[in-house]
Amino acid sequence: MKSRTMPAKNEKAEFGPSNATVRRLAKLMEETGLTEIEYQEGAKRLKLGRGAVAVAAAHAAPAPSVAKPAPAAAAPAASDGPPAGAVTSPMVGTCYLSPEPGAPAFVKVGDKVREGQTLVIVEAMKVMNPIRSPRAGVVASIEVQNGSPVEYGEVLLVVE
Repeated sequence: MKSRTMPAKNEKAEFGPSNATVRRLAKLMEETGLTEIEYQEGAKRLKLGRGAVAVAAAHAAPAPSVAKPAPAAAAPAASDGPPAGAVTSPMVGTCYLSPEPGAPAFVKVGDKVREGQTLVIVEAMKVMNPIRSPRAGVVASIEVQNGSPVEYGEVLLVVE
């Protein structure tokens, strides 16, 4: 069993980014609407996420250069929320319209669905989560593409 030694009171524990850097990253997340951001300097890495604990790890392998974040997309026009009959994603993940590659989609626009019928699957952390219809009706529109990333609360499809 290896023991860890803590720095003496007069020694400074070198970890990585300064408080100012962390604050700048947090401000960037807020300004751009990002839910997660990663900062790497040498072998030290800092990962920040909204509603999550900051995780830091040291890696021995050299790091690739860090790309600049994409500019923030224009904010959508203010609305009263999702359209009537919207089925939204209960989690962040990847949306699949069929049970497996090459298989027919669970539903198509114009299909009649019953309450509890599987409409799509959202994969989160390697778990396939069926998203079921909250009501009987007709699929009016499908708002996502197969294999696309989805956010919590994003409209997946509309059942009228």
